[in-house]
Amino acid sequence: MATRRNLLVMGMAAATASALGACGAVAGRVGVGSGSGDGEPVAGLRIMVPNSPGGGYDTTARTAVKVMEDARIATGVQVFNLPGAAGTVGLQRTVDERGNGRLAMQMGLGVVGASYTSKSAATLARTTPLAKLIEEAGAIVVPKNSPYRTIDDLVAAWMADPRGIAVGGGSSPGGPDHLLPMRLARTVGIDPRQVDYVSYDGGGELLPAVLGGKVTFGASGFGEFLDQVEAGQLRVLAVTSEASIEALRDVPTLKSSGIDLVFTNWRGIVAPPGISDADRRMWVDVLTRMHDSAEWRAELAKRGWTDAFVTGDEFGAFLTEQDRSVADLLKQLGLA
Repeated sequence: MATRRNLLVMGMAAATASALGACGAVAGRVGVGSGSGDGEPVAGLRIMVPNSPGGGYDTTARTAVKVMEDARIATGVQVFNLPGAAGTVGLQRTVDERGNGRLAMQMGLGVVGASYTSKSAATLARTTPLAKLIEEAGAIVVPKNSPYRTIDDLVAAWMADPRGIAVGGGSSPGGPDHLLPMRLARTVGIDPRQVDYVSYDGGGELLPAVLGGKVTFGASGFGEFLDQVEAGQLRVLAVTSEASIEALRDVPTLKSSGIDLVFTNWRGIVAPPGISDADRRMWVDVLTRMHDSAEWRAELAKRGWTDAFVTGDEFGAFLTEQDRSVADLLKQLGLA
């Protein structure tokens, strides 16, 4: 069965060396098209993914680039991974690339939280907001041999022994995969401080932990697990959306299971600080044309992503609100 993503096998040193070397070569490259609607595909663009291959950021970036290529919006766009510190290594690199209008970073709610919990010197306020792309519901999943057949089974066991049930997520404390089980615990009457949360650096590391039974259940964006669900390796007990999801039509929502919780993650793209107005307009134009394409609409439907496209100043205002909200919550939990 063909998978939706390529799970690349590489060492951290190789990934870092490749990323750093490539970053240094970007600034002098010049694109062919202007990205302002002249019909010429834009060239020389690069998108950094600040966590491991195979995760949600990686899948989103590579899907967006494939659409750009297929629709001849951009050509030769390179995606590279620079994992570390829950995305803040990539965030620091983005901030350090000041003025580099050919580089952008795939990011989302997880990077917002990590910038606080990792005590990062680099902040999203120092980047150039480009666009919010999608929102995605979360999923509660277990391996195929798990004794828990329903979300009620799992919650009952969790309530009976909160510290004995380990939950894995593909983000650090403060990220969406951490916030989801904490909010779920609070909703069902479990003290979040008792939750045994095991953090992994992106879905690419979370997946084998769930499959291998290193955690009792996983909590992450449902798109992380679709291939393994279809292959019968994982079972989804519930999704966290308001309504059922087409890609998992037989899976109940938390709300339909009697648990009053809706939770969605989001993903967007930012650029380094200090880029020119022309480069900012070019990126927004490329991303807008990608969003408007039939190819992107098909990917949204296939992956069950919710279209949440906003650009520029509107995305900047959204980032400011998210930053404030996450910071307040993390302070309440003693994590910021």
